[in-house]
Amino acid sequence: MMSISSSQYAWAMFVKPLQAYMGTSLAAIQVTFSILIVLQTWLSPLQGYLIQKFGPRLLISAGAIMTGGSWVLAASAHDLTGLYISYGVLGGLGTGIIYVGIVGLMVQWFPDKRGLATGLVAAGYGFGAIMTTFPIAAMIKSSGYASALTEFGIILGLVGLVAAQGLRRAPKSSGPAKTPAVSGKAVHQSTRDFSSREMLKTPVFWLLFAMMTMMSTGGLMVISQMGAFAKDFGVSDVLVFGLAALPLAMSIDRFTNGLTRPFFGWVSDHVGRENTMTIAFLLEAVAIVMMLVFKDNAVAFVLLSGIVFFGWGEIFSLFPATLTDIFGTGNATTNYGFLYMAQGVGAILGAPVAALLHQSTQSWVPIFGIVTIMDVATALLAFFVLKSWRKRMVSQPVEMNLAAGTIN
Repeated sequence: MMSISSSQYAWAMFVKPLQAYMGTSLAAIQVTFSILIVLQTWLSPLQGYLIQKFGPRLLISAGAIMTGGSWVLAASAHDLTGLYISYGVLGGLGTGIIYVGIVGLMVQWFPDKRGLATGLVAAGYGFGAIMTTFPIAAMIKSSGYASALTEFGIILGLVGLVAAQGLRRAPKSSGPAKTPAVSGKAVHQSTRDFSSREMLKTPVFWLLFAMMTMMSTGGLMVISQMGAFAKDFGVSDVLVFGLAALPLAMSIDRFTNGLTRPFFGWVSDHVGRENTMTIAFLLEAVAIVMMLVFKDNAVAFVLLSGIVFFGWGEIFSLFPATLTDIFGTGNATTNYGFLYMAQGVGAILGAPVAALLHQSTQSWVPIFGIVTIMDVATALLAFFVLKSWRKRMVSQPVEMNLAAGTIN
């Protein structure tokens, strides 16, 4: 997971050099990133199916080769088409295979600590670029972007390939492991494995999909527009602890966005998924409102942005853990591939919707308001709807009418 995170988080450092070399617009270069993210998410069900059929070692090895190869080929791209195909298409396929494959593997291997295990590997994706950001920046400055793409593409590809050789399928079990109980209650887990076809007929899956879409969209609205609203608030270049507020906030955000995944995953193993979702999502909502209230305070901007991402990043541990609790481990990788498509929907809706809203209203209040509403709505759905639906379905899976899509 650490070997693929730089494809997303280090991309911004290559944008300006690529734009200058190809003599094209910023928007045209950024299409590469959109292709990467869309393919990483929207092909997840197919990739998950292939991993279940052929095993994690083979497919994730192929994903590592494609990811590293996408950087190497992008270094020699002379036009936008070559960049789109190499960094965008090949990179999206490679990173998608690894991401969905690793998450699917973790929920199968560690049923009694599913939230923590998923959170730890998801944190690898969040933290991984911390190790490469400064070396890549230094190499771009000294040797050019092509050298950086080539050398780091080889390094990251080899790291992923070597790590993949240690992977293997989880042993099959007769049922879910017992989970830690708190106040006499345990995390409820399914006693059967649902196929993807069965899962897609259930209301609880579409509830999870809607919830993850709302959380993804809200978080990506903030991510995509953070530099713009920091500048409009007049805090982007204000010094905080001796550093400019915007880059300091983005560094802290990357750390909290990684830390939250194992932390809230661990919490959910002990107090329940829905209770943890409620706490985390409301935390983000409060931080979003406070960020708007103290919009001209640079210190508050830095600290509150970290809290925003601490309340957002855990969706990548809580949702896959919850999905597997409900639908079993047998088809966990393919099933999570379908849910992970919600992140792709969020990527499409988040940035364009935020930009259009700001363009039409000339204000950031509607965007912050929408993010807050989605956070609160998702928290309430988790506590009042998902909790009861999940308990009923897990305890009575046989009585579920899959054809009608109802829960008895």
